Amino acid sequence: MEALKQKIEEQIKLFNTKEEKLQAITDTIERELDTYDWVGFYFKNGDKSELKLAQYTGEETDHTIIPFGKGICGQVAVSNENFVVDDVHAQDNYIACSIYVKSEIVVPIFKNGENIGQIDIDSKTPAAFNEKDERFLEDVCKMVAEFI
Repeated sequence: MEALKQKIEEQIKLFNTKEEKLQAITDTIERELDTYDWVGFYFKNGDKSELKLAQYTGEETDHTIIPFGKGICGQVAVSNENFVVDDVHAQDNYIACSIYVKSEIVVPIFKNGENIGQIDIDSKTPAAFNEKDERFLEDVCKMVAEFI
């Protein structure tokens, strides 16, 4: 994962706008990691208690706005903690994006101690994520916090 982190750091330097940088990150992660089938960023939507979809790579989603507390992403917006789900169908508060998604990981992005958003990864592979994925995504979120 170290080589991939370096590649992402290089990608970030190639682009000027935050949108271009975020898109480069999602494209790179989805392309490089086989079990990462959908990679996207959600950010707090102004003063509202909801998340708004930003850049992503993967199938289109209808879930462009997610209220705090709803679904895995909405729960992370409230808990401020990573959430790894081995089987999304076993979660009562799961928002189904695709019938093919089996597992999910969501890691919050902190800027000046405030949860401003998150990276959300869906996988068609059950139990696709582990502690190594969490540490990698935490590092990606720190990179994002630097330019947001």
